[in-house]
Amino acid sequence: MATEVKVPSLGESITSGILASWHVSDGDYVEKEQLLYELETDKITSEGLAEAAGVVTLKVAEGDEVEIGAIVAEIDESAAKPASNGAPVKAEKPKEEEAEEKEATKSQEQPAAEEKPTAASEEPSNSQTLKPANLPPSPAVRRIAAESGIDPAGVTGTGKGGRVTKGDMLQALEKQPDIPAPDSPPRPATKPAVDASGRTSRKKLSPLRRKIAERLVAATQEAALLTTFNEVDMSQVMGLRKKHQEAFVAKYGIKLGFMSFFAKAVVHALQAVPQINSQIDGDTLIQNHYYDIGMAVGTDKGLVVPVVRDCETKGFAEIEQDIANYAKAARDGKLAIEDMQGGCFTISNGGIYGSMLSTPILNMPQSGILGLHNITKRAVVINDEIVIRPMMYLALSYDHRVVDGKEAVTFLVNVKQAIEDPERLLFGI
Repeated sequence: MATEVKVPSLGESITSGILASWHVSDGDYVEKEQLLYELETDKITSEGLAEAAGVVTLKVAEGDEVEIGAIVAEIDESAAKPASNGAPVKAEKPKEEEAEEKEATKSQEQPAAEEKPTAASEEPSNSQTLKPANLPPSPAVRRIAAESGIDPAGVTGTGKGGRVTKGDMLQALEKQPDIPAPDSPPRPATKPAVDASGRTSRKKLSPLRRKIAERLVAATQEAALLTTFNEVDMSQVMGLRKKHQEAFVAKYGIKLGFMSFFAKAVVHALQAVPQINSQIDGDTLIQNHYYDIGMAVGTDKGLVVPVVRDCETKGFAEIEQDIANYAKAARDGKLAIEDMQGGCFTISNGGIYGSMLSTPILNMPQSGILGLHNITKRAVVINDEIVIRPMMYLALSYDHRVVDGKEAVTFLVNVKQAIEDPERLLFGI
């Protein structure tokens, strides 16, 4: 009996995805709930698990786009599980049958000098019945074969048991002449995924990267983008962190960072300038009366913006914990669609990568995004004296269709004042 491995539904807005990677090979024995593959969509990365134990047959190559509900593999539940030595595991016999077999063996013992068949000749091992060279090509080999027209059957395999590997196919591709032989299959018009010289390579954009590109281009085309700047003295916040960090960690089990201060400062500024906490929907202006703040997180696969809910009611520890949980989930590809929906404002911290100044692009349909940058000691004038202070540049990008320059500057000044004098956050002033 074979169990079909289908792409599960991941939400109403997701209709397809890219099968980014297989965690098993064709012909492998898999256990129930074992990780089979990773699927990348334009919003999240999900994992596919085996619904049954057995030998898996892959139906889709890595990098292929698959629809929701598509069959990507089959699992043969009737296949025997290989033992550690490669031989299939036999089903255990009842003790009565085992005893009868022992008695029959004793009564039919052969003389010691008579040649006995070896264990290998009695029963073929799993390595013989499932010889790697006879297994179907791997997804990577199939993909190169489809793009180059090279038949894997004509390539000498250097893998285990003579199986053709990706490297074997690439080497054959380099040796292939520009003009194919008359009896060889026609070469496709598409360029190979890997340049024979090794100087360039080609691959499709992931759904997440395509969605990022689509949204950023839409933001620049649909909104009237404008950015205003200010700078903030981080002395007070840094002093508070240093003073209370040990006690904070001891009580809450998480470090006190800068992001919770800025989240609170943004809520404070949005309450003072509610126009920025609004968005355009066609010819209607929607005013938000909640404070769900998106936190931009960079991952290897692209930028995602999980949303910290109800920041106006949460304490510093709750905000820091939410940010830490989302950051880990983003890096592990575990974010759910719901984690990234419904934000009303976004904070992007390019300072962790060393950015000095930037003009962040709106996370549509929001009307504002605050860009944070690295902290550097600079000479500034305070009370007519030149002093050294840890300074950070702030950048507020906003939709000029909704927000006027006066409101944008007022918002940024409120953030600056809240960071330079954190006691304002306690008293709401």
